[in-house]
Amino acid sequence: MIQEYLRPKSMDEAISLSQRYREKARYIAGGTDVIVKIKDRQIRPEYLISLRGIPGLDQITYQEGELRIGALATHRALELSAVLRKHFPILTDAVGNIGSVQIRNVATLGGNIVNAVPSADGGTPLIALGAKIRLVGPKGERTMALEDFFTGPGQTVLQQGEILREFIVPRLPPRTGGAYCKHMRRAAMELPILGVSVLLSLAEDMQTCVEARIGLGVMAPTPMRAKNAETVLKGKKLSADILEKAGKVAASESKPRDTARGEAWYRREMVEVLIPRLAKIAIDRVS
Repeated sequence: MIQEYLRPKSMDEAISLSQRYREKARYIAGGTDVIVKIKDRQIRPEYLISLRGIPGLDQITYQEGELRIGALATHRALELSAVLRKHFPILTDAVGNIGSVQIRNVATLGGNIVNAVPSADGGTPLIALGAKIRLVGPKGERTMALEDFFTGPGQTVLQQGEILREFIVPRLPPRTGGAYCKHMRRAAMELPILGVSVLLSLAEDMQTCVEARIGLGVMAPTPMRAKNAETVLKGKKLSADILEKAGKVAASESKPRDTARGEAWYRREMVEVLIPRLAKIAIDRVS
């Protein structure tokens, strides 16, 4: 039973409170995941430590090609960001498909990632973008690649008291475009059957792929990169045959399972279909 809702004004104060109450406490940002877990009795914290009063955690900055997103930036703020629409439409694709507008107004990108479900829409486009995350905790700060953050369904490398502070998306190579697809049974507020992200960088001829990153969600216990499929594309002219081959390779290297939303065989077939389709959109978006 929750005894107290705590409102620290700084990272140090939040971490100190977490150290004081330890397993009895839980950080909360937008609350769209934490409150559901409390109602379902998956977690029973006695203290909720709100991160919403800490300055700067919701900032979105873009300088010299590098994008920084505070962990408390809401999906709605990201959806409406002109910077994202212009330079990172792959992220706009993802955040605009999360829940309803009401949910997006309060749900945060950091919460979406820390929840660590394989279907998290924010995970695969950020992985495709080569994003890093900055963590702050009792032992200080550390920065790591987002793709190394997840260890299993609902599990991450976060240590006791650590807070995800921000996402860092490095400057993209020239002539880069990307796209994300949340594949669902119907156009409604539900979790995806799978999520696919494709990011491509082209040579000056606008036909040859010099860099490729493919992110897959719900295709393994954690969001993953289809590295074998990326190798198929790198250094090749992006013909229909090459894109089709990349889709097949991505499907073969994934590890989906049967769930109520979709069976493994169907997920693999849709990866084969979606990767060529998203690659074409990514090429059209090259800038």
